[in-house]
Amino acid sequence: MTDIQQQTATTVDQSEVDRFSAMAADWWDPTGKFRPLHKFSPVRLSYIKEKVCAHFGRDENAADAFKGLRCLDIGCGGGLLSEPMARLGADVVGADPSTVNVEVAKLHMKKSGLEIDYRAQTAEELAAAGETFDVVFNMEVVEHVADVPMFLNATAQMVRPGGLMFIATINRTLKAYTLAIVGAEYVLRWLPKGTHSYEKLVRPEEISAPLEATGMQIIDRCGVTYNPLMDTWNRSRDMNVNYMMLASRDKA
Repeated sequence: MTDIQQQTATTVDQSEVDRFSAMAADWWDPTGKFRPLHKFSPVRLSYIKEKVCAHFGRDENAADAFKGLRCLDIGCGGGLLSEPMARLGADVVGADPSTVNVEVAKLHMKKSGLEIDYRAQTAEELAAAGETFDVVFNMEVVEHVADVPMFLNATAQMVRPGGLMFIATINRTLKAYTLAIVGAEYVLRWLPKGTHSYEKLVRPEEISAPLEATGMQIIDRCGVTYNPLMDTWNRSRDMNVNYMMLASRDKA
């Protein structure tokens, strides 16, 4: 890759940015277009809190369990994850390439009485600026970027020695196509049609290999499955549809 190509290369898929920008007004509506994310939030928040507290020696029951930790919510959207992290005491940077999403996040932050550093920036822009964090959240974003290895490399650069990265996404399997795309978008209509493209779904090994190439280690992984009777999401050994991964960087 030439110097010019390196300067212009981007992980941003503009069509994805435009799609989510068009839905920005619905970010905080629990019954709207982002209902699945609202329903998914409890299981991902419990996973994050458990793993962060165990890794950094924090008390899970403390209201400010994340105090002193600098966290990046990359692809933050309207701030559905940034706000809970800030409530736990973290110093949060929420970044998204969509200026519309960032403005929605800022407005809701003010209503919530929180302080979050929201920025309309890409992962590679933050990495180039030398930003570093104790925890990086890549939650429901890798399946929407233009170049997964490049995106993971940029975000991994920002994980401090001894830090963590969380990834949540959808596996590229027939089961995922049936449930997460056909079922969720066309049958149940939980999501607008076209929210996910099967070709852009990401297998676990397509995450672990690029991260390990940067010196990070995968230290945990789990599936997340939906219980239609309880209308809840729960951790599972089944990673064939939704799954989460946790990576760490050794201390210097």
